[in-house]
Amino acid sequence: MKSALRFVLALLFVGACHKPPPAPIYQAVPVQRRDIIVTAQASGAINPDTIVQVKSKASGEILDVKVSTGDVVKHGTLIVQVDQRIPANDVATAKATLQVDSAQLANAQAQLKREQDLFAARAVTQQELEAAQLAKSVANAAVVRDNIALENAKIGLGDTQVLAPITGTVIAEAVQRGTVISSPNSSASGGTVILTMADLSLVQVKTWVDETDVGKLHPGQQADVIVAAFPNRPFKGEVLKIEPQADTIQNVTMFPVDIRIGNKDNLLKPGMNADVRIAVGQRNNVLTVPNAALRTEKDVTSAGTVLGINPTDLQQMLADAKKTFTDQMAQQSDTGAQAPLPPPNAGAVMPDTTRGGRRAAADTSGSKHGRRSGGGDSSSRGGSGATDNAGTSGGRAGMAGGGNGTSGGRGGRGGRGGGDFSSGGRYIVFTLKNRKAKPVYIQTGLTDLDYSEVKVGLAEGDSVLMLPSASLVQSQQQLQQRMSQNSGLPGQAKPAAGTPGATAAPGAARGGRGSP
Repeated sequence: MKSALRFVLALLFVGACHKPPPAPIYQAVPVQRRDIIVTAQASGAINPDTIVQVKSKASGEILDVKVSTGDVVKHGTLIVQVDQRIPANDVATAKATLQVDSAQLANAQAQLKREQDLFAARAVTQQELEAAQLAKSVANAAVVRDNIALENAKIGLGDTQVLAPITGTVIAEAVQRGTVISSPNSSASGGTVILTMADLSLVQVKTWVDETDVGKLHPGQQADVIVAAFPNRPFKGEVLKIEPQADTIQNVTMFPVDIRIGNKDNLLKPGMNADVRIAVGQRNNVLTVPNAALRTEKDVTSAGTVLGINPTDLQQMLADAKKTFTDQMAQQSDTGAQAPLPPPNAGAVMPDTTRGGRRAAADTSGSKHGRRSGGGDSSSRGGSGATDNAGTSGGRAGMAGGGNGTSGGRGGRGGRGGGDFSSGGRYIVFTLKNRKAKPVYIQTGLTDLDYSEVKVGLAEGDSVLMLPSASLVQSQQQLQQRMSQNSGLPGQAKPAAGTPGATAAPGAARGGRGSP
């Protein structure tokens, strides 16, 4: 009885060891219409649009500071009172000097009048008359100088009352009552800063945009700005300026871009961190397909293996699909609605359908930037090797342009990677026809890295298959091989290859295709 029980347990164990891993779940997704919006993303900090450092033209002790940080002050309001004693004495001195010189001018004028009368009576010489005229001119110049000195003294006295230069908010206070300040007119250091004011009705965000995205931006372009204080309330802004000089940040070339935002409610404060999204492409109500369903000619074989399509049959299907696609493109070209057929995506990089890959954007044109920053290694940072073609994206999937450039690793910081997002590319999807998988060539357009616009190849109502990545299929096949190698009972030697007791590894039949 015990021997029979052990025999049954052994059979169950062997059956459990030979149980294939669960097959991947494929999802048929209908081709639907939706809006696609592509944005360039960047980060920065809120800064006031206008900042003024308030200084006093008068030197001396501060007697009173009438504002504090956070106060909203109108233009011309008294904010600081400086000691007036010395400027007041200067005014009094200028007035006294003016009185003396005015009296001398009156005397010079009277003397000139007498000399003119005597010269008419031939009682004085021409030289004496000219001397009287000169004395009168000297006295008149002294009066003019005194008037100017008096006016300057009055200005200096008025400078002891520091007025708000703009209508704005006091954001920093540098001195307190009793502090002795110096004037910028008399100090080589530029004078003492009393406080700082800013006009917060307009603020700016200085961001850094990747060089691959900066070509899509232009002044006046709309942007959405989100701050942590108001996560559910995007603020509307516009691109104010794109700096011509680039900066290198973490070995990535970035361009400073200024975004101006209206802030009449005074909700945005200087120093707040902000995330900026600038719309660089938009398509409304267009046919779309999930990026995870797209395949290139290099990885279509692995996809066909997953679907159980014989490789020979798959090649024939691809040839028929390519002919159909070429006819469709030619028809579109004849009607003027479609550009000529682009070159095949022989080296195209498929979108990384992992979490890290979806968050990053691609170099869409196979450009110099893509080749430089791409690693071509499926183990690169941020990706999981979603395809088996060379140059697999490692964090930024080369999708929209269908080029052969990749952007491995970080690729670019803060923004969606380059190229023309509207150029699209040529890809292969698997559709369901009479409950059978069939490859179809399509031409894509704009992509937001989750969905791509379909220009040619599919119609509304068609269904495409969401397939696992090639790396996932490979890992499943390796798991099957390990399980088959370890399928013997504990303590029992594995039969030698070629013996009647040897077990063929899954996938040995039908050209080595394993059960997923």
